[in-house]
Amino acid sequence: MQTPRFSTWIICVPLALSLSSAYVWAVGPRAENPIYADWTTDAPGVEHHIKPSDLPVPATFTAPEGSVGSSAAVIKPPQGALPKVPDGFTVEVFASGFNQPRTMRVAPNGDVFLSESGAGRVLVFPAKAKGVPQTPEVFAENLDRPYGIVFYPPNNPRFVYVAAANQVVRYPYRSGPAQEGLAEVIIDNIPTERHWTRDLAISRDGNRLFLAVGSASNLGGDMMNIQPANIEQYEKTHGLGAAWGEEENRAVVRVFDPEGKEIRNYATGLRNCSGLAMQPETDNLWCVVNERDHLGPYLVPDFMTRLRDGDFYGWPWYYIGSNEDPALAGKRPDLKGQVQVPDVLIQAHSSALSAAFYDQNAFPAEYHGDAFVALHGSHSRPQRTGYKVIRVRMKDGIPTGGYEDFMTGFVVDNDTVWGRPAGVAVTSDGALLVSDDANGTIFRVSRK
Repeated sequence: MQTPRFSTWIICVPLALSLSSAYVWAVGPRAENPIYADWTTDAPGVEHHIKPSDLPVPATFTAPEGSVGSSAAVIKPPQGALPKVPDGFTVEVFASGFNQPRTMRVAPNGDVFLSESGAGRVLVFPAKAKGVPQTPEVFAENLDRPYGIVFYPPNNPRFVYVAAANQVVRYPYRSGPAQEGLAEVIIDNIPTERHWTRDLAISRDGNRLFLAVGSASNLGGDMMNIQPANIEQYEKTHGLGAAWGEEENRAVVRVFDPEGKEIRNYATGLRNCSGLAMQPETDNLWCVVNERDHLGPYLVPDFMTRLRDGDFYGWPWYYIGSNEDPALAGKRPDLKGQVQVPDVLIQAHSSALSAAFYDQNAFPAEYHGDAFVALHGSHSRPQRTGYKVIRVRMKDGIPTGGYEDFMTGFVVDNDTVWGRPAGVAVTSDGALLVSDDANGTIFRVSRK
């Protein structure tokens, strides 16, 4: 548990912001409240458990679309540097030299697929390849920031589906060496403003595919200047609390059939679900979410949660249940009491990007069924958080609400980092792969 830094109230006004975007936040006693922890206390095994009752009073911020912080400077890794992992594990460089490596998915035959988003390519590491570092083959290219990857049908795939920023396409695939073919467009014309990470998941029977589409803004953009003539009727076709205008069919997870002929919103009010994961042996769909940025350094927690058909998570009007966003006070009183509370709260501004459940046996038995989540790292906190991989604890398939640090050590000081975890995947031999999109590296974590 973190050491308390102070127990008085603080009011902060950033000098770099204009008066039109000035904000003030109030912070109560920090002692014993994990929501205030930062990188200085991170280490493998450190536990965190944030509860809705831990949330502080929100900031007053008059420009919700304004920037409230700056990103850490990224440097090259120090000589010989490797991230820190728990005792009993070892970490090595699996592959390097990539341009923004993000999502990784493992095919049934053990091939590891990687979305190299910055290069517009999907790469594949053949399962037969041995040793490290490995060199991948090009599977697909000329895509707009590819991200999500799934295999269809899940157990014996004939196709690889790839979600780029602007569309979902599929390529022919067979078990064995990857076979590239002409892209077949399944879903087109996905808007690309602001959040562009489009993750994919697929049901066990392959009949339903899920697509995450993040918002075009921090808090609704210009949608507040217009309104559907009949909100109740609009929500019957778009989902409870669904946004409109430039945000129509955004801040959602969508569901569609394999041919893309039927598509609708599955869950709404998710500002930016950057990672989807299907819990093994179930049809339980999970997502990790980047929440809004304008309510101060300790709000709103990012989160990981199970999604159910028709769930509404509050964006932009509410957060973490029925906490009303003060910038939109009184706009949608009809939605209060209908907002889902997420299963696992993560320190605000951690920038949770991806999740993978551990379904192998190479790690100690207590890891089986837990989830790993990559935290890309904060820019909206005076003291950094994120820049690590966490282990979300499960008991009988249900989250305990807590998580612990698993991979840390990327932060040099409060202004400088040498890595930003982006993707996680569990290989067929039970190792954990972690992509770092700051320096274009993939790490492999295994048991000693």
